[in-house]
Amino acid sequence: MTDFAATRGMFDLPDGVIYLDGNSLGPLPRSAPGRMDGVMVEEWGKLLITGWNKAGWMARSVALGDRIARLIGAEPGHVVVGDTLSIKVYQALAAALEMNPDRKVILSDTGNFPSDLYIAEGLIGSLKQGHELRTVAPEDVEAAITDEVAVLMITEVDYGTGRLHDMKALTEKAHAHGVVTVWDLAHTAGATEVKLAACNADFAVGCTYKYLNGGPGSPAFIYVAPRHADTARPALAGWLGHDAPFAFEQTYRPHAGIERMRVGTPPVLAMAALDAALDIWDGVDMAALRRRSVELTSLFIDEVEAACPMLTLASPRAADRRGSQVSFRFADGYAAMQALIARGVIGDFRAPDIMRFGFAPLYIDEGDVRQAVAILSDVMGNRLWDRPEYKTRAAVT
Repeated sequence: MTDFAATRGMFDLPDGVIYLDGNSLGPLPRSAPGRMDGVMVEEWGKLLITGWNKAGWMARSVALGDRIARLIGAEPGHVVVGDTLSIKVYQALAAALEMNPDRKVILSDTGNFPSDLYIAEGLIGSLKQGHELRTVAPEDVEAAITDEVAVLMITEVDYGTGRLHDMKALTEKAHAHGVVTVWDLAHTAGATEVKLAACNADFAVGCTYKYLNGGPGSPAFIYVAPRHADTARPALAGWLGHDAPFAFEQTYRPHAGIERMRVGTPPVLAMAALDAALDIWDGVDMAALRRRSVELTSLFIDEVEAACPMLTLASPRAADRRGSQVSFRFADGYAAMQALIARGVIGDFRAPDIMRFGFAPLYIDEGDVRQAVAILSDVMGNRLWDRPEYKTRAAVT
């Protein structure tokens, strides 16, 4: 049984703050500064360039990938860490399209994170082969899967509403129509019980700075199913994806398996922080995490709707249809969120009117939920948000 009281103590959370924004950036693990200091002083400082061999820096991309694999239901040896999520989306989508060369439609939904759609548009523009990005409402995705679709590219949890797609059902229908699947796990890795292997997913990508708590800008990961691992072509043929990078050959030969999806030099310092964060996950049962998440999000919805009738639920009410995030709509949602943050409850805002609250059971409990709702009720009921200083948009919302 997972001890969530113990995991809570493993994070360095500021006093007086209820942190409901782990769906955007996870908090600092207490062990991360020491881990990074050790890598900087004992490895980089004393070993210098020999650290690539003596400290095993080069192997960490795969080692961290294996640690993440357990959390997303992937087979060992089929996840690798490195680069950014945008790069991993590009790699996965490009490889998936090449598996269906006679089809031209990339199917996604209107709730997908815009960056994924931008990457698809950019790839289409570079290929110049008549591909089309087709987006439909999230609830219409299953019906839109037809024999003309090449790739289904879906973010499992909608970044705005928290709506959870049925990975198993959509993947089954996609495969029945010869469609290759690419799943973005940015809002599910470390938040829900992901089952990539059981759902027979083809590709998946995700970031590590949200629920996995790897730190701002921590590296992304990519999953390639075993059946594709030795044939998927890496469109970004980086030197670390080469079969023999230190042979310095003039032409590219892809590495066997998942390592062909490596591109650039591993961010060793960032990986040290991620490694420390993943230590916390070693004692976490993902099914227990999901049950706890459902309890917390359900309690929050019930309490907010009772205390703040001016807010409209944007997330699915049914627990099995949402991730570990709850969103409410309010016309002045940005100002309301700033007022809430000023009182120690940190969530975030997404245009045009979404107030987002993320629930990470590793460090959030029922007491946090009830206290956060009490403060939210005060902000909303007394219109504390209706001040000029809360209405000036910052660069990051």
